[in-house]
Amino acid sequence: MMKFKVIGAGLAGVEAAWQIALAGYPVELYEMKGIKRSPAHKTDLFAELVCSNSLKASRLESAAGLLKEEMSVLSSLTVATARGCAVPAGGALAVDRDIFSRQITDKIKSNKNIKIITKVVEKLEYDSDTILIVATGPLTDGALAEDIKSLTGEYLSFYDAAAPIVTADSVDRTKAFGASRYDRGGGDDYINCPFNKEEYEHFIKELVNAQSAVIHDFDVYEGCMPIEKLAKRGTDAPRFGPMKPVGLTDPRTGHRPWACVQLRRENAKGTMFNLVGFQTNLKFGEQKRVFSMIPGLENAEFVRYGVMHRNSFLNSPGLLNSDFSLKSNKNIFFAGQITGVEGYMESAGSGIIAGINAVRRAQGKTPFVPPEDTMLGALCEYISDESVTNFQPMGANFGILPPIEPKIRDKKERYKALSDRALHSLKKAVLENYNEDHC
Repeated sequence: MMKFKVIGAGLAGVEAAWQIALAGYPVELYEMKGIKRSPAHKTDLFAELVCSNSLKASRLESAAGLLKEEMSVLSSLTVATARGCAVPAGGALAVDRDIFSRQITDKIKSNKNIKIITKVVEKLEYDSDTILIVATGPLTDGALAEDIKSLTGEYLSFYDAAAPIVTADSVDRTKAFGASRYDRGGGDDYINCPFNKEEYEHFIKELVNAQSAVIHDFDVYEGCMPIEKLAKRGTDAPRFGPMKPVGLTDPRTGHRPWACVQLRRENAKGTMFNLVGFQTNLKFGEQKRVFSMIPGLENAEFVRYGVMHRNSFLNSPGLLNSDFSLKSNKNIFFAGQITGVEGYMESAGSGIIAGINAVRRAQGKTPFVPPEDTMLGALCEYISDESVTNFQPMGANFGILPPIEPKIRDKKERYKALSDRALHSLKKAVLENYNEDHC
């Protein structure tokens, strides 16, 4: 019988191991925590959330919401766990990250088919009787990174940033106010720090002139662009990005602010909030100085400053099949952000697909790749599209799905139609090609 090995117990790795275990096969899950941690990780728990506690929108007519629903159809461990430990976050699915990771860890460790091996893996060990899934994440480095480079020959690097966290009771609520955009969700899901034009322009001036922790420039995901780098694109760039004031009314003035920083609940108790979209590479002292200029944060207590992480990903279109197997060796799969999928749930979703197909490979069955009109299927198509010559990471979005014909002009109706089509298509494909127990 074929042996299964999964390297890495992040979001992708736990999903891959879970799928193999659900199919009734024993699997070894290798994780270095307990011996060594990456610079970004703070605990020894599995599926640790590093940058944010938000798993993005829950609404089915959103790309992120559709992705999570598709993952649920395929018995996702992370989605089910997240929904069980969600914290109020308006229209988003956000979690208490400690509870989330602890529950994932407990579920993995209590599964009789999953054997945890605490080890720093420095070399990919496999043979013709082993199916290997590499889910080592975007922080893969050292000897293992070199071994992956020798296997693939095409291994790229980029940088990613995380946002600061402040205590809730240190926010000046005479200036900041609680509200979700367009009154979605509860009034305390987000705290909003409004700027007038003069305050905003002074803040941006200080932001672009603040000192960064690293001198050289970085190639980052657009979605993880450091706020100071975005500000250098133009004074109004943040105001039309993470500091956009749309859907908000300042109760002090009765009008929409000129710009606004949103703070999102970080934990279930609502004692900590993170600065939405404020990933940064500024020095810690500069973060304290500049971010304390935000109205309402003059005396904020920062429990964590923003940090910058090195990340790595494969040139997947030249290396991977749509089932996430290696073109040169179909017994080896990759999963997670190392493949160029962007985001927590996208990473977890790739782990589901890799786990399903590792089992099918062992069973001698054809790969199961969701239809291209599903969000998972579109991501599978994107990472394996050989026509892509300048490969960049991609997250869930409706732009990667085939359009609805005839075109629906209203955006909400169009997104709903795309979501309805995707779920119908996925459930049909699961019933026909995989395991009807998943529906």
